[in-house]
Amino acid sequence: MEWYAALDSAVDAAGVRDAQATRITGFRHLRVDRFSASMGESSRAQESLLHALVERLAELDLEGRTHEILNLPQDALKSATEGFGGADIAKSIAKTRECGAVLTRANLDSPLVLEALLGRLVIPDDYVTAYRAAGLYWLAKIPFGLGVQNHHEQTRAAFARDLEATAQGQVVRYSPANRPQLSSERLQQILAQSTDNPLRIPQPVAEDLELLFKHYAPTFEVETTGDHDRPGALRWRWGSVPEVDAADLAVYRQLAHTRYGGTNLLQLVYTIWFPERPAQAASDLLAGILDGVVFRVTLAPNGTPLIYDTMHPCGCYHMFFTTPGASPVPAPEGELEWALVPQKLRNLRAEDRLVVRLAARTHYVDRVYRDQDDSLARYELRPYDELRSLHRMPGGTKSVFGPDGIIAGTERPERFLFWPMGIPNAGAMRQWGHHATAFIGRRHFDDADLFEKRFVLDLK
Repeated sequence: MEWYAALDSAVDAAGVRDAQATRITGFRHLRVDRFSASMGESSRAQESLLHALVERLAELDLEGRTHEILNLPQDALKSATEGFGGADIAKSIAKTRECGAVLTRANLDSPLVLEALLGRLVIPDDYVTAYRAAGLYWLAKIPFGLGVQNHHEQTRAAFARDLEATAQGQVVRYSPANRPQLSSERLQQILAQSTDNPLRIPQPVAEDLELLFKHYAPTFEVETTGDHDRPGALRWRWGSVPEVDAADLAVYRQLAHTRYGGTNLLQLVYTIWFPERPAQAASDLLAGILDGVVFRVTLAPNGTPLIYDTMHPCGCYHMFFTTPGASPVPAPEGELEWALVPQKLRNLRAEDRLVVRLAARTHYVDRVYRDQDDSLARYELRPYDELRSLHRMPGGTKSVFGPDGIIAGTERPERFLFWPMGIPNAGAMRQWGHHATAFIGRRHFDDADLFEKRFVLDLK
């Protein structure tokens, strides 16, 4: 506990806290995300499930602390570990793993402690109720609701138009490098083997997971009118905001999960970054540094895609694209931002590639369709976790995200208008786990019941 206290003090003093998973009060060695929290009640019934869940929470903490240790200035790390004989980065991570294992075993030996833990698996949402109260939310949501309805109508109209007739600039296609073509039998085998664990969470081994990422990686087709439409890897240079290196084509990928009827489903998430969303006019409230698109594939247990959905890294413009394996559930009365489905897709054939068309300047998703042609421009898939401890020009590493889960410097003027909806710093780029995706009501991109509430899925 002294080791954790020393680390926490140094991390908070240096401002390098990793915000992706939530720390649990009274359990310094554990963290939780929305998916893990959703398994708390179902894990009560069986000791092996509960123990597996606690070990998962310990892994989430170790993952976050690893990035925090990497991002700590050397002097701060040396000072924090001085009372323990001093430790470099590798030794500090090993010590954290060792201490976490000791504390986890102690937790597992105490039913009372486990019961207390289950009561604390709560993720604060990314809405500020005080903002809504001060902004007279129940009144303000009326004009906002009209804006939401107008946006939905415009989106559906955009998906009905002729893309080529209205394209801006040059259309550039970016395809993943070294894409394999996996058979349906191989996909089913990978998914079946991946759930061989007490919690039945799809966790493919590293080699199989990489095959899945490459197999389902989309082709991005971008209308290009300037450097603002050229994607690339994020880089720390000399400024205070990470920059996009268009000479280094990269898309960031990560594993996620959701739950449906007690079944855990695997999700593949891809994030593409652009240097900015340029202003359309002097009064453009949505313009700012950095922009991007997040594209997610939710797979059935046999490896077949059920739903694709997208948003921008600020949490805006969340849309769903269904396959024949998913049917939308009608929105409850009064729910304006339930599930925008502007397009339904047929199942992919083995030879098909999924293409995501992005508009110039705004980077709105304008269409998702099947094609068989790749491009000469090939992007590399990289772990999203690289962004949590990214190499800096002067040396060392730094997360692109702040302790609040926001990329500082990506603020939009819209935040001054949209705050009554309860979302702090609306429009700024955010870290995974902090994407509020609805102005009216409360909804997050990583809600464990997001799909269960909104769709009937065929898991066969």
